[in-house]
Amino acid sequence: MIGVDAAGAGVSLIEMSLPRAMTQQLPTLIDQFRGDHTGLDIPAHVEAFREAGPEFLTRAFRAFGSLGADNAVSRVTNLEHCPGGSTGAKLFMTVAYERPDPKLHTELFVKFSRDFTDKRRDWQRWEMQSEVPFLALTRQPGFPIAVPEAYFADFDAKTGTGLVVTERVAYGENGIEPHRVKCLDHLTMDDPLPYYRQVVSSLARLCAAHKSGSLSSHIDEVFPFDAKTGSADPIRYDADGLRKALDIAIDFARRAPQLVPAEASTPEFLAEMERTANVVLENEATLQRYLTGNRDLIALCHWNAHIDNCFFWRDASGDLHSGLIDWGRVGQITFGSILWGGLSAAHYDIWDKHIDDLLQLFVDEYHAHGGPRVTKEALELHLTLHMATMAVSRVLLFPEVILFRLPEIVDMQPDDERIMAIDPARNSVHIYTVFLKFWLRQDFGAAVDRLLADA
Repeated sequence: MIGVDAAGAGVSLIEMSLPRAMTQQLPTLIDQFRGDHTGLDIPAHVEAFREAGPEFLTRAFRAFGSLGADNAVSRVTNLEHCPGGSTGAKLFMTVAYERPDPKLHTELFVKFSRDFTDKRRDWQRWEMQSEVPFLALTRQPGFPIAVPEAYFADFDAKTGTGLVVTERVAYGENGIEPHRVKCLDHLTMDDPLPYYRQVVSSLARLCAAHKSGSLSSHIDEVFPFDAKTGSADPIRYDADGLRKALDIAIDFARRAPQLVPAEASTPEFLAEMERTANVVLENEATLQRYLTGNRDLIALCHWNAHIDNCFFWRDASGDLHSGLIDWGRVGQITFGSILWGGLSAAHYDIWDKHIDDLLQLFVDEYHAHGGPRVTKEALELHLTLHMATMAVSRVLLFPEVILFRLPEIVDMQPDDERIMAIDPARNSVHIYTVFLKFWLRQDFGAAVDRLLADA
């Protein structure tokens, strides 16, 4: 189903829910920017970076504190495109130093905030603004979790232009396990649970380090909590837009019941879905006040810790360890945001069989490493109401994404190779199924009703 914007042009519900800036004209190309943190003139795109060469890298690494004044980058021996990602261009880079040092990485990763050829990708350039000070923070001794070592990061807040250079994670080499693709745990791991225990533990330890004060005494100044960006996404359409989204979601469940949990295509559930969604829309402010009202359930953390943003290795005794990459948009966020962002692409068994244990692990690790004591029940309710709010702001739009990407999907089984071949369709089906399963288990409507009664 297609919505209509104010000008009368046909646009999708997804378009209707996006900020207007994402649909404006292409950005103006700039070759370099002045970094807010180092004051350096920094290349803004790939060709400018290539031309800047080792002289710029030497100045940049020294300014960031990753290279001593007695050393320099002598040459760039390789520079190649890195595929993937949703924002600016990315590169794999190999460098040599005048004075080789085993503590200095030669295999590096380069990320730009801008994409001057794509207005949608370029609109997301602001995600790097908080990543820059965070990467500086990771260089301090005793940082609580593993991350790629940062060599340079800077950003211009006026234009949203930034550059990051870090250690490259050598997936499949030197003991690092191969890169995991999200929503494909059943094909890439014999037992996903130990991996998600590692992810949850890392997220909880970072939150605890913030709350205990061991990270920095300036977290609230550098990463202030913003209720609009640090909680469930705001709802950007009205009752008519919700009606359209529900029509698509209900029609999808009726036409393709094999693609959703069995109970999620029944008339009773679909009616309850419609009722709950309207209650959420009408009471969004109350829900957001609850989600953002307890500071013990808000901390500096990764908002998208899907398995493809992680790396894993085993020590000499065989114990599994993990690290996190891609820190764009890092900031203080609610625990519902953290857990949904980290587990929404996990294997169904994680949600069906292990979610209670993982929630308990989170609160135990959080408290053990210096965070306040939070009960597993409080965390579970927070996650439930976060997801109920996300239902209206984002997840009920997934069927439209699925149908747009693969219209004939209504006649396919979930493991059809045609679904597997189209990442947006496959990922949306998987995450939508996870979401519906938890809705059925937790009864979002009842949870929302209880909150409103208490309020």
